[in-house]
Amino acid sequence: MKEILEERKQILERFNITEPIASIEPFGNGHINDTLKVTNTRGETRYVLQRINHHIFTNVDMLQNNIQTVTSRIREKLEAAGATDIDRKVLRFLPTKDGKSYYFDGENYWRLSLFIPRSESFDEVTPELSYAAGKAFGNFQAMLSDLPEDALGETIPNFHNMPFRLAQLHEAIQANVAGRLEEVKDLIQEIERRAEAMCVQELLYKEGKLRKRVNHCDTKVNNLLFDTDTHEALCVIDLDTVMPGFVLSDIGDFIRTAGNTGAEDDPDLNRVGVNLEIFQAYTRGYMETAQSFLTPLEIRLLPYGGRLLTYMQTVRFLTDYIQGDTYYKISYPRHNLVRARAQFQLLRSLEAHAQEMDHFMEPWL
Repeated sequence: MKEILEERKQILERFNITEPIASIEPFGNGHINDTLKVTNTRGETRYVLQRINHHIFTNVDMLQNNIQTVTSRIREKLEAAGATDIDRKVLRFLPTKDGKSYYFDGENYWRLSLFIPRSESFDEVTPELSYAAGKAFGNFQAMLSDLPEDALGETIPNFHNMPFRLAQLHEAIQANVAGRLEEVKDLIQEIERRAEAMCVQELLYKEGKLRKRVNHCDTKVNNLLFDTDTHEALCVIDLDTVMPGFVLSDIGDFIRTAGNTGAEDDPDLNRVGVNLEIFQAYTRGYMETAQSFLTPLEIRLLPYGGRLLTYMQTVRFLTDYIQGDTYYKISYPRHNLVRARAQFQLLRSLEAHAQEMDHFMEPWL
């Protein structure tokens, strides 16, 4: 442990900090990057050190440029609005001693940010937290809505590109490397039946009716920090997937993950369905801050975003199952198939409530 601490201290020495450090310990429960909290000799947690997973984020220069562009713009907006305590409302990343936004040690990429004190995050989802999350993510997009479309790069190319995900599925079907095609033909048939309707946003984009905006692309409650005293949302975190996309992605992914009455991999499909109270709470908060930049077409399509992202995840889980479970970590042999069927059950519930959810948007149209 002492050797590891010394190795981490050597990495910290590459950054522009001078105070003595007492400990560097694991922090949070992220699944992609390794995150460590850095505590000084006075017992104060001061920094967050991250090892960037460059196997997923292969272009670290682009990744860090995206984050710098986004945090700088938000900081400018907060300063112009006369906000106080800005370092608790937007992440601040510290440069290395040679002025770079990350340090490469020959094998791994590292970055350092200020720790946000008196803050907490939540994993559970309630209507109150959903409203706060909608308001925070809507405000996040609103502050970045004037960035040009080419200001950011795609840190994960084609991440929410539906035609691309369907093409991956078709390739998996053709190859059938794991010999699993026969048992999933019913699900493939349901996917193909909906394919054209689920590629609408790309078609509208080509027709000039829908534009790409800055999206967070991982809109979960635990990607927000809340003030421990007031319980108000402070700061949007986990900015690795911030990139250009359609607004349907961000609201859609929240509906898919937080608005599910069951688990993402629930084997009991009777437990799976849409929680309309969560959808309504998030949408109210989101529209409170995002309405200023959204077009009427985008507003009308927001509930469709939930169906789209749920359909997309059904396709992705099924593709991985057919390919022999090469992408997602699994806990048992048919895990990806269970995930795919649970997601499809949620899609069916969203479809059953589509008219009700569409009607909910009418006050903003």
